[in-house]
Amino acid sequence: MMESNPLKFKFVSHFGEMGSRWGINRTVGQIYALLYVSEKPLVAETISEMLGFSRSNVSIGLKELQSWRLIKMSHIPGDRREHFSSLGDVWEIFRTVAAERHRREIEPTASMLRESLLETPSSDAELYTQMQIQKMHDLFELANNWFSEIQHLSPEQLTRLMTFGKKVQRVLNVTDKLTFRPSKKDGKPSL
Repeated sequence: MMESNPLKFKFVSHFGEMGSRWGINRTVGQIYALLYVSEKPLVAETISEMLGFSRSNVSIGLKELQSWRLIKMSHIPGDRREHFSSLGDVWEIFRTVAAERHRREIEPTASMLRESLLETPSSDAELYTQMQIQKMHDLFELANNWFSEIQHLSPEQLTRLMTFGKKVQRVLNVTDKLTFRPSKKDGKPSL
């Protein structure tokens, strides 16, 4: 079915190849890409036929995408089958992926770091370890606070934020000069 749309085939194939690099398998990547570029919701049987995957692989892939909250399931009156579609807005997809990765990867690590800091070191080696953990904890807290703040920005604000690039570095350099902060080179105030 996809041979009639080479662009769709290329997009779906690429997402399958990239899936393993993003922490998902090829099948899940291709299912998601197909749903993303499909004009209307698809049933599992159609997905299976279009991608040449077994029905069970499609079912597992759809469950994985649902657990990531990246697809929606709907019912059409008169049709008992479940129809699937992706989130349509790219910013909604970005926010959902970021929130899920945060929940699955960042929160457990931040929790372990907090717990490690509550322990009383019993040796100089453990004290050193705890000091290193403190540095990582501080970075995680900074990143968590930043993540929470950007989750509430509008797509327009996020677009503006992402296009700042080097401009942010120039603003920070000017701010450092205005507040006479020591430069990293020699520890003397930079003017």
